[in-house]
Amino acid sequence: MGLSKKIRVGVIGNGSIAIHRHIPEYAALDSVELAAFCDTEESRARDAARQHGGKVYTDYREMLQVEDLDAVSVCTPNADHAPISIDAMKAGLHVLCEKPMATSREEAEGMIQTARENGVQLMIGHNQRLMPPHVKAKEILSGGSLGRVLSFRTAFAHGGPEGWSVEGPGGWFFQKERAFVGAMGDLGVHKTDLIRWLLEEEISEVGAFVDTLDKEKTDVEDHAALILRTESGIIGTLTASWTHYPGEDNSTVLYCEGGHIRIAEDPEHPVVVHRTDGTVEKYKVGGVATNEEGGQTESGVIQAFIDSIQGGYEPLVPGTEGMKSLQVILTALEASEKRTILRVPSL
Repeated sequence: MGLSKKIRVGVIGNGSIAIHRHIPEYAALDSVELAAFCDTEESRARDAARQHGGKVYTDYREMLQVEDLDAVSVCTPNADHAPISIDAMKAGLHVLCEKPMATSREEAEGMIQTARENGVQLMIGHNQRLMPPHVKAKEILSGGSLGRVLSFRTAFAHGGPEGWSVEGPGGWFFQKERAFVGAMGDLGVHKTDLIRWLLEEEISEVGAFVDTLDKEKTDVEDHAALILRTESGIIGTLTASWTHYPGEDNSTVLYCEGGHIRIAEDPEHPVVVHRTDGTVEKYKVGGVATNEEGGQTESGVIQAFIDSIQGGYEPLVPGTEGMKSLQVILTALEASEKRTILRVPSL
């Protein structure tokens, strides 16, 4: 499908991630026309259309048939990510899919193959790579002055999606049939992707404790603690939790031969470097996006997606990258169930 003067975009799923990230970031781009909104709850789609224009749909299949679109964002419950993305790509549309991209490796492979067969872009919404503190930390690591990374700890934790999602308590995030996983899919896959990107190597082994510690009326986990080993032998921990009361923790510490980098611990200086010679470097580089009031900073994901369409090049986080991060989470779930350390299958 040839691109129109403006890139015509449809947003499938008009919940909080669409309301706070996708829709306003598309609306801010002169090169984009928000042409259609689709949600099984018609009122959500109507609210978006009332503010931004565009047609309203409750069935994404009808939207794909009727609208002359160039691209879609898939912001639905996790279990619907793969089938909707595949249908959209078969219709010749570029797809920006929220994470986790799928519920299985087979689904993820199907998405990647469909994108390849139809000559369209598939990008996964792993926004941690684009947050200024993480970009700065990678720049420092790449400079080499801290030497090798030896170990790390990273966490993504808050009080749970009930305070942020449009459905509130008991919504789809807490239903295994629709969400597939809980805190691991909401938060853990984000930090898995971040660590892979920062270290520029794959996770080779994983062990995990995954459980429901506090949330009621749910059949998904609200807390997960992982131990990870990379291909070169770096060992670290990853915590994903909906039991962080109050506030939010999106911090990472990288322990290196020549010192360590602390990320997103100090609100004023989101990146702090402590060197073995006793010097301390503090950087004001902008914060990480949060779900708290005032924390909805621009993700950069939508701009990167549109840039890849306009430039005709592979998106910043292609489907293959999303699948690698998903595979770590799938292996962690299996490791927790079997109470053992497992190798992460290569892709």
